[in-house]
Amino acid sequence: MPSKKLLHKYAELAVKIGANVQKGQPLMISANVDTKEFIRVLVEEAYKAGASHVSVRYNDEIINHHNYEYCDLDVLGTVPNYIVEQFNYYVEKGYALISVHAETPGLMADIDPIKIQTAAVASNKALKSWREHTMGNRTQWCVISVPTAGWAKRVFPEYTEELATDALWEAIFNAVRVHEDNDPVSEWEKHNETLHNHNEALNNYNFKSLHFKNSLGTDLVVELVKNHVWAGGNEKSTKGVVFNPNMPTEETFTMPYKYGVNGRVYASKPLNYNGNLIRDFWLEFKDGKVVDFDAKESKDALKSLLEFDEGSSYLGEVALISHDSPISNSNILFLNTLFDENASCHLALGRAYPMNVKGGNDMTQEELDKVGSNNSMEHEDFMFGSADMSIIGLTQDGKEVVVFRDGNFAF
Repeated sequence: MPSKKLLHKYAELAVKIGANVQKGQPLMISANVDTKEFIRVLVEEAYKAGASHVSVRYNDEIINHHNYEYCDLDVLGTVPNYIVEQFNYYVEKGYALISVHAETPGLMADIDPIKIQTAAVASNKALKSWREHTMGNRTQWCVISVPTAGWAKRVFPEYTEELATDALWEAIFNAVRVHEDNDPVSEWEKHNETLHNHNEALNNYNFKSLHFKNSLGTDLVVELVKNHVWAGGNEKSTKGVVFNPNMPTEETFTMPYKYGVNGRVYASKPLNYNGNLIRDFWLEFKDGKVVDFDAKESKDALKSLLEFDEGSSYLGEVALISHDSPISNSNILFLNTLFDENASCHLALGRAYPMNVKGGNDMTQEELDKVGSNNSMEHEDFMFGSADMSIIGLTQDGKEVVVFRDGNFAF
């Protein structure tokens, strides 16, 4: 384990800059049970920041594996009422959220994807109000990660379990700007300003579409919704509280037009989806929908994602990240989307963020549908950026603008 000083700095950063827990506000923490040592520090820092109550919901991925292996589909497809009532309580009482994402990549590779999908669909339907509460920025929420031994060994297989865990801690601290001798809160304030400058430049261009090309074979045109909004870095809840939803983050992102995506995209990094590593995959889009796909590994898992619901085969997000960025330059494949997506331009299959269209957080789902926002119970990012990525933006009056040259922002 790292020093207590580093653990407390990271926890304080997650509480104050990530979720920005307000005095008197309750907080829910969702975490892998293997991260409990850090969670205890996180709970302490939350209370020191003024949280009125901290509720911790642990999951155990080994027990989850047993459940998938032995439970019948009808059991996996049922969410008990007490869980629904608990999440409704979180919504009613205005809980903020910190989700500590730490899965072991490939752990569910031997599980029937239908079982995982059945449980996920049931959970998403039952907890719809909570999902809309967070994705609609009706409260502050933040996703962070800390190492587990299983995850660390997949990232650094050449090391012992202890050394691998230490190496992953170091990589995570570097990615989130936490060091022994710095003020990470101050560094994040500067970082947010840089991301906001990218957002401002892209919003001023008001592009109609973006054309992506690289040597992997990607040749994709992504139309953007009218009145789209580029965002990235910190955001503001509907109650006016500023927070950082992802730590780390290097992206500036917006909303694609659901029916305006055409061409083929090749993933540049594996996708860890429901414990399955999907490698070397591509997607073919026509009028927004994935009409063909393939993968060298875990194609069934990719198929399960695309068939999750009607919206999971359409895009809900397009995000731009320079190849020359801290996580990319680390040359570490984290096998964790929170980190790997911030090393590369990425797209998300599934639900769009309402905040990415003007007035979106105040729109009904029917109004969002009319502007071309994708709706789904899924939101799954995958990486497609590269060192030679070219992006040409087409303005509303037909002018072409170079957005990316050789993998990096051209402005």
